[in-house]
Amino acid sequence: MTVRLLTPEGMFQPVPYHHVSIGTGTRQVHVAGQIARDAEGRPVATGDLTGQVEQALRNTGRGLTGAGADFSDVVRLRFFVTGWNPHMADAFMAGIENVAEELGLPRPLPPVSLIGVDYLFEPDVLVEVEAFATLD
Repeated sequence: MTVRLLTPEGMFQPVPYHHVSIGTGTRQVHVAGQIARDAEGRPVATGDLTGQVEQALRNTGRGLTGAGADFSDVVRLRFFVTGWNPHMADAFMAGIENVAEELGLPRPLPPVSLIGVDYLFEPDVLVEVEAFATLD
């Protein structure tokens, strides 16, 4: 296995992700920011944060698969969410939970950052996700 996930004693708990990942592979996979678009570039789940998280993660999974990886190889996820505030957490986490089994997301997740932004590149885009993986 190329990725070891851990949360050392004394780090804040509980959180739905590990604080640390150790990648031991020799190949790096970087999946560019994925959004809620279908294969033809059409918006998916306009105005629905949960649905956009689901689609962005599905697209991220496709990118990983194309590189010969999957979510078990991910050492870090980074989410950008427009207009973020804490009352959005349930909708955001629901998007992750809804596709966790389908995509084989590790539980807890690898280290995750969620960064609130004013806007992303198009007005309908509520979330963008980047993934970083390591392979042998």
